[in-house]
Amino acid sequence: MSSPDDLAGSQRQHWQDTYRAHPGLYGDTPSEPAIHAARVFADAGATDLIELGAGHGRDALFLAREGYTVHATDFSVAALDQLARAAEEQGVANRVTTELHDVREPLRQPDRSADGVFAHMLLCMALSSAQIHALVDEIRRVLRPGGAFVYTVRHTGDAHYGTGRDHGDNIFEHGGFAVHFFDRNLVDQLAEGWTLQEVHAFEEGDLPRRLWRITQTKPADA
Repeated sequence: MSSPDDLAGSQRQHWQDTYRAHPGLYGDTPSEPAIHAARVFADAGATDLIELGAGHGRDALFLAREGYTVHATDFSVAALDQLARAAEEQGVANRVTTELHDVREPLRQPDRSADGVFAHMLLCMALSSAQIHALVDEIRRVLRPGGAFVYTVRHTGDAHYGTGRDHGDNIFEHGGFAVHFFDRNLVDQLAEGWTLQEVHAFEEGDLPRRLWRITQTKPADA
């Protein structure tokens, strides 16, 4: 079983190598969760968004095309370079900023500075439960009162759960990619102090992967 630091380092390098070898890995079409998030943010009157784990930017660019200002973060230089070039090509560079950042570290945004946060399969990467809790606390800090947080995670009903290399803490590795599979208890814990709007089950990609899409908002008086 790898130490948390060793696993984090190996995953960072694995993603960097993957984005370099496969530019535009996930294509140009936005994910269904991003389309849902755009509606949630519109209903909340949001304008300034953060996407965590933006990768090469299919969702960040979609949100920018929808008129939002998007601050896209990732821990892969290769992915962010691809995102920045695509933003120029699509004419939305004025609405997209990028930041090299590992979510194991505190977010760099000021308190109450964002209207919405989006993270598609970022929280279920090789993060410990403690790191996930710390990240959600940081997201709550940077959101304005009434701000929305939309995220997706693979869950324990997924076919890969419990198989492959076991790193402990519900983290299992397949094909070089480590995933923290969520149970419902973890989702509910992360919603403490928030208003939990929805836990929506859906499927995506091969197997298919089984995920939850969670929408929660920061109370207006927080």
